[in-house]
Amino acid sequence: MSKKTRKKSSKTPSRKASKTSAKKVATGAGRAAAKTSAKKTVSKPATASHKAPSKKLKVNAPQKPPLAPSKGPRAATAKPTPENPSVKSPPGSNLPAAPAKAALLSEGAKAPAFQLPRDGGNSVTLADYLGKKLVIFFYPRADTPGCTKEAIDFTRLSGAFADSQTAVLGVSADPLKAQEAFRDKHQLSIPLVSDEKHEMLQSYGVWGEKSMYGKTFLGILRTTVLIDGRGRIARIWRNVKVDGHADEVLAAAQAL
Repeated sequence: MSKKTRKKSSKTPSRKASKTSAKKVATGAGRAAAKTSAKKTVSKPATASHKAPSKKLKVNAPQKPPLAPSKGPRAATAKPTPENPSVKSPPGSNLPAAPAKAALLSEGAKAPAFQLPRDGGNSVTLADYLGKKLVIFFYPRADTPGCTKEAIDFTRLSGAFADSQTAVLGVSADPLKAQEAFRDKHQLSIPLVSDEKHEMLQSYGVWGEKSMYGKTFLGILRTTVLIDGRGRIARIWRNVKVDGHADEVLAAAQAL
């Protein structure tokens, strides 16, 4: 074997071996780098922008009561007028104002007109008594002690009133059935008028604030009015005391 052939054969395996070794090293290094990269990728914590939302326990907060539906603008406050001088609405209230006290009648003023039902089913008006004197006694409630005595006294003197050309009417807010039961129980001969809507009572100024046993309420103020033949107020009795009252009214009617 020649020297060239020996050199050739000795160099060739060495180069191939070095190339193979380099490839293995490169391949191993690549695999190690890949593993290291994979580990880093797995173990690398998520950044703030990719953090999963933490689960928090929800605490049921007390719910606020629902707001009441708006009822529109507040009702306008009624303004005083000559007919209703004392109308007032409660502050901050949407409720309508309480009925105002009617203006008090004065002697010499024209008597307010009316048309109301009476016991027996008929009706009476102020015009029915034009040209005659008329006594109207307003009583709080049928068949109560004071009202019963007053009605019996006017019935007792009904003949004397008729002789003086004076008619007599009893008026309250009781319904007709109560008035008729009151009439029958005490054998009353004077007409009993029912004003359940309080229209006449207010126009004559006899519906107002009262108090009893520490309680305040609206009701009839015991009052008697004497009207002359021209339809004008001749005399007014307010805060009537029942004893002797009918006799006093008769004397005034006879003197008129």
